[in-house]
Amino acid sequence: MARTGFVFHPLFTNHLTGPNHPERPERVLSIVMRLRESGLLTELLSHEPGPADPTVLQRVHEPSYIRRVEEACTGGKILIDSADTAISPGSWQAALLAVGGALDAADRIMDRQWNNAFVACRPPGHHAEAAMAMGFCLFNTAAVVATDLRTRHRLDRVAILDWDVHHGNGTQHTFEDDPTVYYASLHQWPLYPGTGRAEERGIGAGQGTTLNCPMPAGAGDDEYFEAFESRILPELERFDPQFIVLSAGFDAHTADPLSATRVTEAGYRRMTRLIAALAAERAGGRILSLLEGGYNLPALAASVEVHLEELHTVPTPGPARGTPSEPRSYQPLRRRDSRPGEAGEDT
Repeated sequence: MARTGFVFHPLFTNHLTGPNHPERPERVLSIVMRLRESGLLTELLSHEPGPADPTVLQRVHEPSYIRRVEEACTGGKILIDSADTAISPGSWQAALLAVGGALDAADRIMDRQWNNAFVACRPPGHHAEAAMAMGFCLFNTAAVVATDLRTRHRLDRVAILDWDVHHGNGTQHTFEDDPTVYYASLHQWPLYPGTGRAEERGIGAGQGTTLNCPMPAGAGDDEYFEAFESRILPELERFDPQFIVLSAGFDAHTADPLSATRVTEAGYRRMTRLIAALAAERAGGRILSLLEGGYNLPALAASVEVHLEELHTVPTPGPARGTPSEPRSYQPLRRRDSRPGEAGEDT
């Protein structure tokens, strides 16, 4: 039986976004309640993280932007950079806890304390650019974790799979010229933020390590499986990742108010099963799943539950490849310039 971590902190709910905002504290509370009622929570390895050191964010974000986010949150502003990215005094701490929780989980997976993990964090992250908040996102948690795995854990190849219904522009722009991090995305097209065309395959040395699979409105389980099996899995097998980070948005669900795709809980179960099998074969089972979107509370909670059921039932894998052989030490990577998409809303 897999040792699956579940990372949550009560202060995630202190990121207040105002009345009627879809990215609201009840999202993570509905997940915890569902897992508690089903009994699954007692089978998971629960962990309450500490905050990330803000300097770690400099792997992805400009120092001036990090300071600006802190000052905006603690100074009582209610929006930052875009009309859909709401903040409150508790948002700064919640964002640091989200990144800290993801880094903690990655460490535990790398140290083989856990096989895999899910971080029920907010605010989400995949739209955040190097120097711009957008789409409900402040800091790009998936990108920070991937750079940490590359530098401090000294892995050679990290894959990020993003199945949020909205394209992760910030993540793609962070790694589009980096051949060591593969970014693959399934997302509704056209939809916010306007990036993620199929022809966007990376630039320079990173050409070929970006894969976008735009999905039309109305696409459901069958269409997602076809893209998974014909494009996503062959490309990731070719890349041969040592660790897989999931930007796990559940807003492609048929009941979600911010999308027009038709994925069901059964679809999320099968996609999880497919990527877990690939991870077991190629990456020693190492998967870190990070909550991104998902705005219908019952659908979100049910989808996370089946996602965790699949992660939790993966057999314990054998020895993982790419275990670091040198002491860990933080080394900053070059930051990318901000590359925002078009104006709009949502993560």
